[in-house]
Amino acid sequence: MDILNAIVVLLNFVIIPATAYGAQLALGALGVTLIYGILRFSNFAHGDTMAFGTMIVILCTWGLQAAGVTLGPLPTALLALPVGIALTALLLMGTDRAVYRFYRRQKAKPVVYVIASLGVMFIMNGIVRFIIGVDDQRFDDGERFLISVRRFRDLTGLEEGLGIRTSQAITVVVALIAMVALFWFLNRTRTGKSMRAFSDNEDLALLSGINPERVVMITWLIVAALATTAGTLYGLDKAFKPFTYFQLLLPIFAAAIVGGLGNPVGAILGGFLIAFSEVGVTYAFRKVVGYLGPEGWEPAGMMQLLSTDYKFAVSFTILLIVLLFRPTGIMKGKTI
Repeated sequence: MDILNAIVVLLNFVIIPATAYGAQLALGALGVTLIYGILRFSNFAHGDTMAFGTMIVILCTWGLQAAGVTLGPLPTALLALPVGIALTALLLMGTDRAVYRFYRRQKAKPVVYVIASLGVMFIMNGIVRFIIGVDDQRFDDGERFLISVRRFRDLTGLEEGLGIRTSQAITVVVALIAMVALFWFLNRTRTGKSMRAFSDNEDLALLSGINPERVVMITWLIVAALATTAGTLYGLDKAFKPFTYFQLLLPIFAAAIVGGLGNPVGAILGGFLIAFSEVGVTYAFRKVVGYLGPEGWEPAGMMQLLSTDYKFAVSFTILLIVLLFRPTGIMKGKTI
């Protein structure tokens, strides 16, 4: 029984939260890696793009809730998600026309794009804070738990109860659908193949008659969908706060680089690697070790390598190690 209790504790506080968090990071990293692979620059405004899309979803969700429109046991935000994606896509395409297209025509160096994206990042951050404020915003409704701790205890008779939040289950399901749809699009459709050809060899793609502006537009549309979905799922799972999304830029970039920047499969692997590393290193294993140790014995300390305050330090450390020893990442993406 103690072993089962230890497994339940691990599921509750490490495996399930890390899986949901990893799915969110994977979606964010996919957006970063698409921009890098096709548009050839690192977009530092990606975290605030997620915040903008999530803000639109929240405002739309509040409007639907005020009108009495809900999804019953599911979050109303799922109804508002298409609106958030559409408005975020308009914002990104407008930003491309106003900022990035000029540098693209000038054939500017990637570092110029990076500096421009930093300016876009601060503007987006200011817009989001001005509209929705700087405080935490909760917009999750419907059934909170798919499996509640009390019900699990009653069914199993274990001392520890397993709780799976609805937001965690939705995160994994929606992320899986989004990833499958993206890979199908890139590998099975003519437009997706054009994007891959443009990413592999821009000059050869132009000679083949591929329209670069169309490729750019489709890329921004996909990035808007991925960023808004990732941001909304993160907000449902935890809470929405603009500055938190700015901080998420570090683990998202770490996931993309560790997996192999420019490689979509690597972005997904990197997202889960970073998530499990952050959660595992900052979790206090005292209760787990207590269940697995001799009866009546408890460890003296918390059995925690790092405090949760240093969660992002884990991402930074992994990123630094990868950049020093394997800059192409796990799946051998493009060298940074």
